[in-house]
Amino acid sequence: MRGLLACATLARRAAAASSTGGASTAARRHLAGAAEAAEAELKKTALYDFHVAHGGKMVPFAGWSMPIQYKDTIMDSTLNCRAHGSLFDVSHMCGLSLQGSQAIPFLESLVVADVAALKDGTGSLTVFTNDKGGAIDDSVVKWHVHDERSLLALQGPLAAPTLQLLTKEDLSKMYFSDFKMIDINGSACFLTRTGYTGEDGFEISVPSENAVDLAKALLEKSEGKVRLTGLGARDSLRLEAGLCLYGNDMEQHITPVEAGLSWAIGKRRKAEGGFLGAEVILKQLKEGPKIRRVGIFSQGPPPRSHSEIVSGTGENIGEVTSGGFSPCLKKNIAMGYVKNGLHKAGTEFKVVVRGKQYDAVVTKMPFVPTKYYKAP
Repeated sequence: MRGLLACATLARRAAAASSTGGASTAARRHLAGAAEAAEAELKKTALYDFHVAHGGKMVPFAGWSMPIQYKDTIMDSTLNCRAHGSLFDVSHMCGLSLQGSQAIPFLESLVVADVAALKDGTGSLTVFTNDKGGAIDDSVVKWHVHDERSLLALQGPLAAPTLQLLTKEDLSKMYFSDFKMIDINGSACFLTRTGYTGEDGFEISVPSENAVDLAKALLEKSEGKVRLTGLGARDSLRLEAGLCLYGNDMEQHITPVEAGLSWAIGKRRKAEGGFLGAEVILKQLKEGPKIRRVGIFSQGPPPRSHSEIVSGTGENIGEVTSGGFSPCLKKNIAMGYVKNGLHKAGTEFKVVVRGKQYDAVVTKMPFVPTKYYKAP
């Protein structure tokens, strides 16, 4: 039986930062609170021992023990992903399978995507909304049947050529957001051409008993160019790609329209509604929202989550939601929300960091061009 799978974000999409990197402080705050959890209470992925053996620095993260980084600095890991490739363990991301004749109408009452229009082998980013139109979480919805599995994210320019060495499937015929069940390294894997870095890449759902062998094979086939990478660099990468982090750039009081995710609302859903918060969201689509998510370049110290955005006269006009130093651009980047009308590229204002104001300007996103492998 076919099933609908809402996956990848019901466990918060977040990544941690350290002083060696330049990632945002989004997950650093999360980790600071989580650090009090007893190690014995943390869940471990099937690759836990593999991470430790390869020098992974394990930290508490959303109830799991996960690697924030390995021997490389977060900055070096970020740059290596852009130049060559990275392998992430993202097995902590949840997946919920829905089956039955009412699966589609049930899910469509909760998300903004046109789930009924999904074809076999395709997926869609969507948003779970509340009755006020706010975002409860983002998720990827697709057709899938799954069992006890781990999830590996292979990202970067060498992702496809490396993976191609382990499968007979012609990966050149798989495009961004496509997915299928294929044999990889002797295991039946669920492969999706997607990721959270802005690079071309894949998320590989593999039986947990085969996860370590697959990780080893991917690293070996790349001849050391693809490296194990932790959550710290993952956060830098997603910020450079202008991708939202739930809990920072998306919250229950932020709608998909305000977050710049109107494209994730299915065309039919825009016409018919029928999901939680539809009245609020459809009104914003017609009249425009009061605030908008923007990309920001700034001077001075890197702005962080909750840094105030003010006009030249000192008036509060918004707030930074994610920020840090970009390893690729060698400058400060941030995302935040400003009043509608102040969201256009080139708009100048100030960001407040540790009580001092610094020059900032709105810029288009992504900060680093994405390299998704799309159909011609």
